[in-house]
Amino acid sequence: MNIRAGLQSLIVLAVLFGASGGRAQEPSSAVPPTFAPAPAPLPAMLEPPFLQATVTAGDLPPVQERIPQRPAIVGFDGETTRVGRYGGMLDVLGGSAKDTRTLVVWGYARLVGYDPSYTLVPDLAESVDIEEGRRFTFRLRPGHRWSDGAPFTAEDFRYWWEDVANDPEMSKFGPPVELLVDGEKPVVECPDAVTVRYSWSKPNPYFLAALAGAQPLEIYRPSHYLKQFHARHAGLETVQKMAEEEDERNWIALHFSKDRSYRNDNLDMPTLQPWVLKTDPPSDRFLFARNPYYHRVDTAGLQLPYMDQVALTIASPSLIPAKAAAGETDLQGAYLGFSNYTFLKRAEERGGYEVRRWLASKGSRIALFPNLNSSDPVWRELFRNADFRRALSVSINREDINNAIFYGLAKPGNNTVLPQSPLYKREYLTKWTQYDPDLANTMLDAIGLTERSRAGLRLLPDGRPMQIVVETAGEEVEQTDVLELVRDDWRKIGIGLFIKPTQREVFYNRVKAGSTQIGVWSGLEHALPKASFSPAELAPLNPEQFQWPAWGMWAQTSGQSGEEPDLESVQRLMALKAEWGAMEDEARRTAIWHEMLGIWADEVFTIGLVQGVDQLVVVSDKLRNVPERGIYNFDPGAFFGMYRPDTFWFDEGEQKTASAGTP
Repeated sequence: MNIRAGLQSLIVLAVLFGASGGRAQEPSSAVPPTFAPAPAPLPAMLEPPFLQATVTAGDLPPVQERIPQRPAIVGFDGETTRVGRYGGMLDVLGGSAKDTRTLVVWGYARLVGYDPSYTLVPDLAESVDIEEGRRFTFRLRPGHRWSDGAPFTAEDFRYWWEDVANDPEMSKFGPPVELLVDGEKPVVECPDAVTVRYSWSKPNPYFLAALAGAQPLEIYRPSHYLKQFHARHAGLETVQKMAEEEDERNWIALHFSKDRSYRNDNLDMPTLQPWVLKTDPPSDRFLFARNPYYHRVDTAGLQLPYMDQVALTIASPSLIPAKAAAGETDLQGAYLGFSNYTFLKRAEERGGYEVRRWLASKGSRIALFPNLNSSDPVWRELFRNADFRRALSVSINREDINNAIFYGLAKPGNNTVLPQSPLYKREYLTKWTQYDPDLANTMLDAIGLTERSRAGLRLLPDGRPMQIVVETAGEEVEQTDVLELVRDDWRKIGIGLFIKPTQREVFYNRVKAGSTQIGVWSGLEHALPKASFSPAELAPLNPEQFQWPAWGMWAQTSGQSGEEPDLESVQRLMALKAEWGAMEDEARRTAIWHEMLGIWADEVFTIGLVQGVDQLVVVSDKLRNVPERGIYNFDPGAFFGMYRPDTFWFDEGEQKTASAGTP
């Protein structure tokens, strides 16, 4: 199969590699920008005014010399989306300084990436040749450069593969699990400066989807920048001295501190994204300026992005809805709950924005994650008992939650696929979700939890009162409101609930360490799958799966860390996931999905509460090319990423610029 973008007509990638030629969910009301054939002849490139002074001074080459010889061409439908104009600064709000990664997610420059039909298309790569699903040859764009002007070539791929991923000091667990097929590493070749080839003896259906992720598997690095921190290239004595000067424990820690492209917190690290960080952390306001060497252009000869700058202002998550209502953001989805809908709608005219409702493709708006790998042996034993998890589930009045928090507009039920997915069955949504506290009490008694404290709480086998601490990342008031209703329900079956908000990083670390009893988060990341999508979310995959972090670590490190799953039902999920990866037959893949979804619903590994809650998106009245109706999802989709925010632009009158002329 051959895929080409840019100067050639676009051919979509086969569903074998985790994409879908069609879409089961609601279509967007706008036709998003797509990579298009280049016009003949290509219009003369126009210099962005923001960079003109720098070019005139001779400090930056003209745009014709900065873009690749064959750039990625972006086209529009001419009605709901159209060619824009240069200028302006996009204001967005974040909940912490770590949200600088937002610009990597939204920027969505990937070797291959999803378009809004969830089809994989080349992007940074000019083309991808695929043979038998196991041999992938990437052709890079000649003349493509990093944001500092250094060439982006096969050497950047070789450096990561040989000097990082396969250096035992740098990567003690070896290459990422997405690059292993039954434990087999790929053969990586770089025949010339613009060609990279990854090959396995068997198909790897996870490879391209990982490259297209919101937090992508980056198989390249800016080698010209990072070599100065690597002992093999700069010399051990030199890099150790640098590590001491920067208060790092050794040169490896120094290299890691410089090589954090996803975190996007290193001012000096070159990027391929549309906007480049210009504010050194820590700060409460981060500025990003256009990448002078960005690889996408439109059909009118304008190098993207249209907007010169992005300003990320940090605020308390609880204040972000109020700030959005005051018009302090031009594009906002994060930190907005459905409970903010009425408040935000009332302030639309005054705030100069529109509230749009996008389809959220989560398996559950809010889900509870009992930690089956809890470090507390008593709780661990209970959480591994399916009847205990079922009792917790049937004791929750989901209809009350729906009516009180979501205006009755959600669907009470499990954390599972949405009705718009062809894999949906109603029993996956309803299994063990009926409100039946009598059944819950009977099940808990049958487990042996019959003793009670004077306060009426059941006692654990070791005599402690049954008080469950539910931990949150402290970012959504909606979660706390829901948990207060769950607390009332669980009190009726003799179980106490305490809510413990914390910071996201602390929350993640406690989950991985087994310190949490139950965590709260949203459900399945992508609940609109077809059989051609990987079912990896339903089995241990990584340590950030809050219900089984130690098993996820074991899977991620190929058994070198964490714990091997010892529950029969989980072992079955893992076996089915492995079979899916080796199976190309669509009927069998469909059957595998249904068996996994059936196990997932019956075992109640996570306790979903409601699904089908729209995501609110606040869009400035002057911002163009943003779909009226879209799909809001982290992975796949990268929130706004697959709608190409580099093509969003401000209509005249909204030309805010913090420091015009500064690249």
